[in-house]
Amino acid sequence: MPNSTADKEVIKELKKLLLKGHAHAPLEKVTANIPANFRGLKPDRCPYTIWQLVEHIRFCQWDMLDFSGNSRYTYKSWPADYWTKEMAPENDAAWENSLAQITKDRDAFIALLENPENDLFKPFPWGEGQNLFREATMIADHNSYHLGEIVVIRRILGIWE
Repeated sequence: MPNSTADKEVIKELKKLLLKGHAHAPLEKVTANIPANFRGLKPDRCPYTIWQLVEHIRFCQWDMLDFSGNSRYTYKSWPADYWTKEMAPENDAAWENSLAQITKDRDAFIALLENPENDLFKPFPWGEGQNLFREATMIADHNSYHLGEIVVIRRILGIWE
């Protein structure tokens, strides 16, 4: 159980990583002020749009949250279940809902980290050695990678400050 000073410090640093990014820009900055007509643009030789990246982040983070807290977790199909074919959000509400879901799921994952009943390093019985610490670092690593791609696309499109 994360009652030791070391566990509390690890949780504090994981929260900073998930919320603030440290070496990468956080979600809120990367996705701020993207005009609706740019969310579905795919620059030449780029494999996806900003919308597709946002949806990929949303789904993958939710999947890791689900895996971390659900003993009945079912594995998804790669890549079909992890990438949307839609180039752009249907409307502003879809965009805002996706971003809100990312934030909600991130907060739910942090709640798992902070729950004193959860051991950061105990493997999940339903997994193959994965634990809460590993999933936290996977979320941070995965999200930072794709947030960086969004920054690059924004720069290519001329909409990064």
